[in-house]
Amino acid sequence: MDFRRNPLHCIVPPYIFDHMMNSKDAAVRKIAAELMSEASQARAVRKMMALMPAMAAIPSPAGKKHRLVYDLKNMPLWALPGTLIRSEGEAASGDSAADEAYEHAGTVYDFYQSAYSRNSLDDRGMSLISSVHLRNKHNNAYWTGEQMAYGDGDGDAFISFTKALDVVAHEFSHGVVTHTCNLEYSFESGALNEHFADVFGILTGQWHAKQSAASATWLIGEGCMGPKTTAKSLRTFEAGLAYANDPYLGTDEQPKHMKNKYRGNDDYGGVHINSGIPNHAFCVAAKALGGNAWDRLGQIWYDALGRLKPSSVFDDVVRETIAAAADRYGASSDQNKAVVSGWQAVGLK
Repeated sequence: MDFRRNPLHCIVPPYIFDHMMNSKDAAVRKIAAELMSEASQARAVRKMMALMPAMAAIPSPAGKKHRLVYDLKNMPLWALPGTLIRSEGEAASGDSAADEAYEHAGTVYDFYQSAYSRNSLDDRGMSLISSVHLRNKHNNAYWTGEQMAYGDGDGDAFISFTKALDVVAHEFSHGVVTHTCNLEYSFESGALNEHFADVFGILTGQWHAKQSAASATWLIGEGCMGPKTTAKSLRTFEAGLAYANDPYLGTDEQPKHMKNKYRGNDDYGGVHINSGIPNHAFCVAAKALGGNAWDRLGQIWYDALGRLKPSSVFDDVVRETIAAAADRYGASSDQNKAVVSGWQAVGLK
């Protein structure tokens, strides 16, 4: 099984688990060990699901917005999807995690349809399937390639991952990437996979809150951070660190310039780490252009995504975003200049 093409995506990166494993607090080490065990089981589940391609994109009955939410009842990933708790059009279930997953999935669908005229993740009305209450106090959320699965958090480092719209949108956006150019999940192409998921995740949140590029926080994961962490988010598109010397998360490892690029093999060659470079470029470009980032700049990134190949690297996305800006708005347009300024800020132009 080639996990460059068929990875199991999670919102909490592995370097955070590594930090937790080295904690002096036995309870924190126990949480990390459980996360690593779940990740190993998750890869096995993903491998099994990859052998059943017919399940990869379940069409909705009417080819339009169709949400299904299941309850795993604290079972691990092998028990997916669980017991159906809410279907499209039904009233709230009374389970806060299930209802948050349902509402956020609908917002993701509405964002892609409104901003880019896209009909769900595959542009053909794919059903949006979610399972909540993964394991007991589990500290992660996953996109399996077929559906979402959410942990409730341990209540200290993280709370329920269904509370963060940008996290939900990030993970579902991995499905958009897969059904568009299927970027391989390793090294620079993998960092781009994470980058596009982060971009459209954060844009979904800005669109929903009607935040301009100037007023947005540019943080990913604000809504799921727990009361005992000093971190305000998992990642930031801005210059600097999202967190430092946190008792649970350690210090943010994302670089914001090519001179600081991670060049090792951990984290599939730094897919969650080096995505910080193009993320920062997008933020710089968005602020330079002004207005709503999901409009003109988001459209350029959406156009560029469709031009990429599975093996595309940073230089490719630089070229294609500049070309997309020129094609849609003109080579001498403010949009094109903003894109170039973003790449220049991170040493890629």
